[in-house]
Amino acid sequence: MIIDTHTHLEQFCRKEILDEILESAKAAGISRLVTVGTDLDDWSLYRDLAGMNPGLIDYTVGVHPCSVEEGWSTAVDQIATFFEGEGKAVALGEIGLDRFHLPKDEEGARILFDQQKAAFEMQLAIAKRLDCPVVIHSRGAFEESVAAIDESGVDWSKVVFHCFSEGPSEMQQLLERGGYGSFTGVITFKNAESVREAARLQGIDRLMIETDAPYLAPMPHRGKRNEPAFLRHTAEFCADLFGMSLEAFSEVVGETSKRFYGLK
Repeated sequence: MIIDTHTHLEQFCRKEILDEILESAKAAGISRLVTVGTDLDDWSLYRDLAGMNPGLIDYTVGVHPCSVEEGWSTAVDQIATFFEGEGKAVALGEIGLDRFHLPKDEEGARILFDQQKAAFEMQLAIAKRLDCPVVIHSRGAFEESVAAIDESGVDWSKVVFHCFSEGPSEMQQLLERGGYGSFTGVITFKNAESVREAARLQGIDRLMIETDAPYLAPMPHRGKRNEPAFLRHTAEFCADLFGMSLEAFSEVVGETSKRFYGLK
């Protein structure tokens, strides 16, 4: 049974096809999904989905770097409330830094990146106080992201860099600190040998996999809308990469995922 440790169910809900998506996922052997918050707009939706689907859907809350805009601190101030009482979030995220989507003008890019860093630091401080798992989004900003986490004092054993698309040298930095990398369908792409090297370096005992749906569909669906059911392709590819059966691979990776997110 395979766990999708990072997906975004909001679009499927808005299109009123979530039931269909979940049934397809179950049929493909996906036993559990962690739907990941990106802004205040989806947090309550995900809490409700988790409440209606116990044991199938869990959720996280966080302000994605691409959601950092005027008024972002108002959303950040509400994060801790989702870790109280029944139906708590299982992690804080996804949070981090993203250079890819910055404005083209240098001054505008600098201002926005500074805002991203401020939001990241504030959310890391909350994560440290809550002592909860943290889901990191890092695109074009790996070194700055690592430095911010180091500075925050967050327990690195609770940190996962989702959609790990770097190489073995970056993975080595995570391993030295006790952090994790989680892999999407990118690992199945022909031009992603460095990503595969990073996965081998991390090793099967620390591996987690995800779809990041509706983005980054694995082979043979690359370029199409991704969905949780497609995680089976990534799982099969990774099982072969590690010379394991799908069943043995899923058991090891599933236990790591449950342990990291504290899934019952």
